[in-house]
Amino acid sequence: MVDQSASDSASADAIPAAKNTSQFVGFQIDSQQYAFRIDQIQEIVMLDQVTKTPQVADYVEGVRNLRGAIIPIINLRRLLGLAPIPADNNTRTIVVNVGDRTIGCTVDSVTQVIRIPEQSIQPAPDTMTAEGNRDIAGFAKMGDNLVIIMNIDELLNLARLRRHPNHEMTTAKNAI
Repeated sequence: MVDQSASDSASADAIPAAKNTSQFVGFQIDSQQYAFRIDQIQEIVMLDQVTKTPQVADYVEGVRNLRGAIIPIINLRRLLGLAPIPADNNTRTIVVNVGDRTIGCTVDSVTQVIRIPEQSIQPAPDTMTAEGNRDIAGFAKMGDNLVIIMNIDELLNLARLRRHPNHEMTTAKNAI
């Protein structure tokens, strides 16, 4: 992966890379760039050998055996309300640690490891974090692009997932 510094409205080049910066793993869903803090990422793997499971929400792709540990695989595209697309050679699973749980998050592609100066991260507006929805930790400008920094703990919070509109269960009866 490539390491790149972000720029704020001034210039990130004027900010030393090691001072007050955080590292993120950038990924793409649809045409939008997102990022997770690197300290919560266990690894990034190819999307393969996912076992479909009945009676799960539509954003749950199934489970996977990752070196002896069975982990759930969540399709972030579906969780964010976007239409699913077939997996391709760029599709990856970002394995994250949320509390004492390990979860795989399927994304369209992983782009790069990025360093973003803390002062370049703008918090999400209050209107976007209303009603307990705190999935977005903030935004950072990277050149001409805006990166959405996701709050993994909130995005994959079990209570929040159970309230998600796409939490309708799939069963063999209604899957036909």
